[in-house]
Amino acid sequence: MSRRPARRRSGAGRRPRRRKGAVPVDLWMFVLVAAMVLSLVLAVLSWLAAHPWVVALLLLAAAGAGAVWLHRRQEAARWDRVRAQGLRYAVEQLDGLHHRQFEFAVRDLMRRDGCDDAQQVGGRGDNGADVKATDPFGRLWVIQCKHRKAGWSGSAVGTPDLQVLNGTGRQIHGGDVLVMLTNGRFSAPALDFAKSQRLHLVDRKLLAQWASGSRPLWELLRAVPPPRKPPSLS
Repeated sequence: MSRRPARRRSGAGRRPRRRKGAVPVDLWMFVLVAAMVLSLVLAVLSWLAAHPWVVALLLLAAAGAGAVWLHRRQEAARWDRVRAQGLRYAVEQLDGLHHRQFEFAVRDLMRRDGCDDAQQVGGRGDNGADVKATDPFGRLWVIQCKHRKAGWSGSAVGTPDLQVLNGTGRQIHGGDVLVMLTNGRFSAPALDFAKSQRLHLVDRKLLAQWASGSRPLWELLRAVPPPRKPPSLS
């Protein structure tokens, strides 16, 4: 005679059902904490209303702190301008830099010459631009830097590098002045290609003149595009 399988006890292994209409414990905790915070805020506001001089002192302290912060920021900016005006590099100093530091040095030289928005943008995915800057005449400069540890004796910058700059400088970056800059030299084909494509080249000799002097780069290069706007008065 076969036995019927034993029935499982109802509810075995099941979580107890929440009673209909019951409020979760987390919600009660949230309401309790919110009520405590609200009561604390109301108590503080009530106390401040009874002591208005405290509010006045807090406002004066905040205003004083803001004035000190603004003054320090203005002083820091002023000293940055003073230091930038006297910035000089010997080309041998530039030789000893890491290629990324070399890009930052070029950025600082552009800032020295009045390009307040000059920034280093070189890195992965830079699309052929290492430094971008707007000069006081409104022209956007797109500069690609090629650092050579051996300086003039290092490998010459050739047309492939110039082709990258030529293909992205205007179309992607919207540059007005496209510059290939190196502490080394350029190959003869690169010189011809740059001339045909209106690219500006800065080799070791011109870089040394620019970095160690006080004349901006647009005064040292030939056939720079005309200004977009009058120079801003300082």
